[in-house]
Amino acid sequence: MINSMTGYATLSGGALGYRWTWELRGVNGKGLDLRLRVPDWIDGLEASLRPLLSKAIGRGNVSLSLRVSREEGDVTQKLNTSAVDTVIAAMSEIEARAMNIGLSLSPSRAADIVTMRGVLEQGSDDGETGPLKAALLEQAPGLIASFNEMRVAEGTALSGVLSAQLQEIEGLTKAAVALLETRQQDMANTLRRNLAKVMDAAPEADDARVAQELAMIAVKSDVTEEIDRLHTHVGAADNLLATEGPIGRKFDFLMQEFNREANTLCSKAQMKELTETGLALKVLIDQMREQVQNVE
Repeated sequence: MINSMTGYATLSGGALGYRWTWELRGVNGKGLDLRLRVPDWIDGLEASLRPLLSKAIGRGNVSLSLRVSREEGDVTQKLNTSAVDTVIAAMSEIEARAMNIGLSLSPSRAADIVTMRGVLEQGSDDGETGPLKAALLEQAPGLIASFNEMRVAEGTALSGVLSAQLQEIEGLTKAAVALLETRQQDMANTLRRNLAKVMDAAPEADDARVAQELAMIAVKSDVTEEIDRLHTHVGAADNLLATEGPIGRKFDFLMQEFNREANTLCSKAQMKELTETGLALKVLIDQMREQVQNVE
């Protein structure tokens, strides 16, 4: 079963006070071209994602984007122990001075201290992104699997189109074979008339040389080899459609061979109906080649 190079997937997630959204797109390309746009402040994330993508995708222009943001209202705070020590020392001194003058103060509570300026500070993660990176990498295979599911579905539809086009090519090739008998008789009659004209105009012409020239004309106009190769190419294309893995480059080369045989058939046709069949083949092969550009 073939895969298309066209695909799309998106996935959202959240953990550790973060929210994120993935987006993965793929279009046709000559090779595998990975373009990643991920936060560079998450250490090593891009370097870890590239092997995952390269292993799962054989060919295409693939773009991955990731947007990460803090969850609204989620603020990380850290206790400033130095500030706490300063506050406690100051409170001890205040209580001692109050006692010296006989003044009794209410007991202090931790809740009072924690609300004092500078005791709690925001941003306690110290730039540590390892846990976030691990959470993202845990979700990435699911994104890639969803992306490949679409590429498989597109490939299945594409395979059906290509199979139908191959059947049309086979049908046109058989139609060309059916025309050969009539063409052969027409060409023989034309050669006889031309030979008669030559012999009348040049009775001294060497019979052996004339026979040799006629044989060369017959060989140059023979399209049996081209038709046989068209049949062979159809079989090779059917086998490719049943092959697992990337086959796009092989298929594209095969389409060039199809086109070459159709061109030669047209140039050798020397018959209106056979020329029309060759032109129909060229149009169909060109349409098929456009489809093949999307095969992985």
